[in-house]
Amino acid sequence: MPPASEASAGALRILHVMRAPVGGLFRHVLDLSGEQARRGHSVGIVADSTAADALTVQRLNAIAPKLRLGLSLIPMSRRPGIGDLGALRRIVKIARALDLDVLHGHGAKGGAYARFAKAWIGARGGERIKTFYTPHGGSLHYKPGTPAGTLFMLLERIMGRMTDGFIFESDFARQAYARLAGEGGAPRRVIPNGLGPEDFVARAPADDAADFLFIGELRHLKGVDVLLEALARISRVPAVRAVIVGGGPESDAFKTQAHQLGLDVRASFPGAMPAADAFPLGRCLVVPSRAESFPYVVLEAGAQGKPLIATNVGGIPEIVAGSETKLIAAGSVDALAAAMESVLADPATALAQASELRRLVQSKFTVAAMTDAVLDFYRAPHGADPQPAR
Repeated sequence: MPPASEASAGALRILHVMRAPVGGLFRHVLDLSGEQARRGHSVGIVADSTAADALTVQRLNAIAPKLRLGLSLIPMSRRPGIGDLGALRRIVKIARALDLDVLHGHGAKGGAYARFAKAWIGARGGERIKTFYTPHGGSLHYKPGTPAGTLFMLLERIMGRMTDGFIFESDFARQAYARLAGEGGAPRRVIPNGLGPEDFVARAPADDAADFLFIGELRHLKGVDVLLEALARISRVPAVRAVIVGGGPESDAFKTQAHQLGLDVRASFPGAMPAADAFPLGRCLVVPSRAESFPYVVLEAGAQGKPLIATNVGGIPEIVAGSETKLIAAGSVDALAAAMESVLADPATALAQASELRRLVQSKFTVAAMTDAVLDFYRAPHGADPQPAR
């Protein structure tokens, strides 16, 4: 049942729009829409019908019965093109039929569709709909002054006039957006992603767990090459091992690198799997990324009480702030090898720091708190924001 305060405020009709139903963006939309539905709001999702794997289908099938406003899958291209007009028309048709209170776009493409749909509907009597935009990932890494960054800035300044509120998962994301699109316009709030109760159910390492674990997309940005170089520098008996979970465009290149470094029996690549299944495979999670936004895997490791080595990039410092967890420089083999050696030499301290981080994550980063804040922002008076961005 929804909280009494929510019930008295009135249920909302909310449509979430995103493109690819994969990765952290997808997880965020599922968590937020599921909790909103649980509280009695009428919720729907629109997503791309062409970007799906077996795990995506499983997750969509699980959320669909909770969505009173339905699950609509339509073709959406990754890059801008003529097909966007057809997708936008279908989203407008869906949104108009649902008599919405809120259109919430996620990611660059979902944000554009939601805001242009609001403008289209508004021109025909749909002024009461509020539109919110949550940027995610790639678009926030554009550099000001580059062709891509300039185009993003121009488009966002146009679409900013169609936006009632911006929601950022981290202060890093808020600042990155401001560097590209400026500080003016609609109200902005930082509302971190959260985890559910099931994420805090600890999964003990398997008896044959490796010393270190990586979970993520296998590409240069994630620093897998740095992890392999650092692993090769550590000489101990018995041999130190790492499990590298994930798939991606540079999977074969990393396997070749591991072979060239003599790591055939020390580094294994089991492929992609849910983080919950991967955590028992290693004793310490390594996040050697060169760039990040607000990675779920760091939150999940914290919730699990798993020792963590991570780089000082993106929103990661905001997750560990207030704890004794130390972050390392991105791209540094020396720094990563030293941190790995430290965990091996003093596992008790690593576990104590992990337990402290678990308590912090449990107190700050929950789906319930995230949903409270998002609903509060939806209901804030148009053009006003009682909570300044932090």
